[in-house]
Amino acid sequence: MNEYRLVSQPWLAKEKSFLKKGLFAALCLSVTLWSNAQSVVVTKVNPKQNTSFKVAEETKTWRADNGNGTFTNPLFQDEFSDPDLIRVGDDYYLTGTTMHAMPGLPVLHSKDLVNWEFLTYVINKLDFDESYRLENNKDIYGQGIWAPCFRYHNGTFYIFTNVNGQGTQLFTATNPKGPWKHTRMKKSFHDLSVLFDDDGKVYVIWDYQEVKIAELNEELTDIKPGTQKVLINKGSGAGEGSHFYKIDGKYYITNTNYDPLCYQVCLRADKPEGPYEVNVMSAEESLGIGTGWRVNDPRKGPPFDLIPPTENYVGCIPMHQGGLVQTQTGEWWGWSMLDYNSVGRVTALSPVTWKNGWPYFGLEGNLTRSPKTWVKPNTGFTQKPMPTYERSDDFSAKELKPIWQWNHVPVDAKWSLKEKKGSLRLHSLPATSFWDARNSLTQRAIGPESIATTEIEVKGLKNGDIAGLALLNVPHAWIGLSKKDNQLEVQQFYHQDNKVISEKVKSSRLWLRVHCNFDTDKARFSYSTDGTNFSFLGDTIIMPFSLRTFQGVRFALFNYNTKNAEGGYADFNSFKVDEPRYKGLTQPIPYNKAIALTSLADETVLVSWNGFVRPVGSKDRFAEGNATHFKVLDRGNGRIALQSVKDGGFVAVTGSGLMAEVRIVKEEQGGNSLFQWQDMGRGDLMLMSLTTHRYLFADPNAKSLTSADAPGTRPDRKDGACFAWKVVGE
Repeated sequence: MNEYRLVSQPWLAKEKSFLKKGLFAALCLSVTLWSNAQSVVVTKVNPKQNTSFKVAEETKTWRADNGNGTFTNPLFQDEFSDPDLIRVGDDYYLTGTTMHAMPGLPVLHSKDLVNWEFLTYVINKLDFDESYRLENNKDIYGQGIWAPCFRYHNGTFYIFTNVNGQGTQLFTATNPKGPWKHTRMKKSFHDLSVLFDDDGKVYVIWDYQEVKIAELNEELTDIKPGTQKVLINKGSGAGEGSHFYKIDGKYYITNTNYDPLCYQVCLRADKPEGPYEVNVMSAEESLGIGTGWRVNDPRKGPPFDLIPPTENYVGCIPMHQGGLVQTQTGEWWGWSMLDYNSVGRVTALSPVTWKNGWPYFGLEGNLTRSPKTWVKPNTGFTQKPMPTYERSDDFSAKELKPIWQWNHVPVDAKWSLKEKKGSLRLHSLPATSFWDARNSLTQRAIGPESIATTEIEVKGLKNGDIAGLALLNVPHAWIGLSKKDNQLEVQQFYHQDNKVISEKVKSSRLWLRVHCNFDTDKARFSYSTDGTNFSFLGDTIIMPFSLRTFQGVRFALFNYNTKNAEGGYADFNSFKVDEPRYKGLTQPIPYNKAIALTSLADETVLVSWNGFVRPVGSKDRFAEGNATHFKVLDRGNGRIALQSVKDGGFVAVTGSGLMAEVRIVKEEQGGNSLFQWQDMGRGDLMLMSLTTHRYLFADPNAKSLTSADAPGTRPDRKDGACFAWKVVGE
């Protein structure tokens, strides 16, 4: 008997109860939270296993630009770690870590700091030895290309980057699209940053806690003898991931600490060699996300020691390891990364406020805390909202789309886009498992939720071949087709329990799918013989963040042979990524409609009461009638005014926004009556006062009055600053 279930957006908070009922897997595969509707898709659920899932006809992917003059962090919902960013005239360029994935070192371009287009990869292949090729049981997982420094000087673009065991590499070009020239430096500089000073000297700083400085030689291949010294002593408050600048005659270094939590500091001096003062510039801002599943020691297992999330623990999620850039119009902005659990380390953008000669991430009334949603930078240019990558691929082009990267250096003779038109053909090579399978083609998984589906034909498989769709991670997992004794099986493997679940199939053409929820770090595999009706195979799996790969989870297409031989081939006819929540505004701001606001902390509702905004119980007499109804008025750039339906007054923040300073007044009071709408991505929101730059706050269980002084929110969203909302009238 089929069952039909409606699931509302706060479903994440109820995950445990669904797990107990054995329904979470079906829920995970059937819930679709489209950003342009308040309702959810209703899909048929068969609790015995089979399920039908209908995705959108038009594939849409995450974009930070909300199309209303604002952007929502993170800039990318997929991994872009160790970012470094520069402005050259009216153009902005960005690069970041790619570790063992090839090609590596992407260069992105933007005119507005929010919408980024892919230009090129600097490195096609970095092939120093057999470990880069996954040969002889050797690998460079979690190693390779990391912590690049991007610079421009006198017509030349420079990228300095570290490669484990190979020293620091230098790439140069006169055009950011390339070609890029490669030079191997003579020394290794951990997390380096380079400064081309006004007097012609070129400085390099590097290392962790004990930060060092030296001058580089004219060829930029080594340090000048006698110039190396300790710049910052241990215990001074500095960390790693430095970015070195000269601003208005002073020298600034942005720098990150990760123990006990991640936060970012700024160092300032009158001379490049110091002495430096240290000041905290960004701290505690996790955008309401807490630390998810982790692996205690990814080299010991299976089974691996999986560490479950700890409520309200943020670890290395808060904004860190970033730098500064000034727009042509004089605005200052900062970028940084957040360790966003299993999806990987993502990049965020923050307004910068200068105070007493120090730069701070955040706004004047809330220094060190960055808004999730804010007005786009004023660069003098306007770009339409656009994604950086096209993730889906029908493999009809002559080349792979830029989103694809190989797991280590590929064997070019063993893959093709030409042997079968409109397909990616992977020839199998010998491997003991997916982990050491060569020619696995990967792309970064994308949050907060994504469904990857591939159509595969396996007529060309030979005995011992296994081909399919994987989640590259520790522990890894996959669904695929295996051929043994001339028979086909569809198999699902989860590295954690080292177990294969299989079913016999007759068709040599299947659709393989994985649905990933990066809010919960959980995923589920399924397959179909017709591309429409999918059946689960295996249980829900956990996707922890792992330092073994030092990357987020990656989708992977693979084919390998378990008989220590070169086997047959598999044809991947398509790869499609669907994203149920692809916008920062998961629901449109309900302009000209009346809404009710309910605190996630204690389920109190906000009411208009005696000229104040007051939280009361939903059945309280003060909540009767239309006292809970506030009309949302559009004031541009995602900013709203709230008008009480009960008495026609406007919500305004007075004084410093402390308790009892959120009032209901007869007339709008300019900025005092404005709030920046902050969609928190789970059907909840925060309202930032344009007066205090802090958030509307209802002290949980305090039976008090509201204020506008919350600096942010905790991961559980139950601190009084987050509210569920619903439309209650026109």
